[in-house]
Amino acid sequence: MLTVETEQEADGRWIAEVRDLPGVLAYGASRAEAIVRAESLALRVLADRLEHGEAVPEVKGLFAA
Repeated sequence: MLTVETEQEADGRWIAEVRDLPGVLAYGASRAEAIVRAESLALRVLADRLEHGEAVPEVKGLFAA
């Protein structure tokens, strides 16, 4: 399972990050929007790694927030 961690910035925006996939982070106006954007980016990163034969983390479920 990939964990999406969230935090609200001082300016009110939310940031969501998947730490198991370096560089996968996204901003959103709401917590839910940031999570959806981070999950979408994580799926693209995983697909790209699989297509290129690169290692991917073991995933039993998909996401947890």
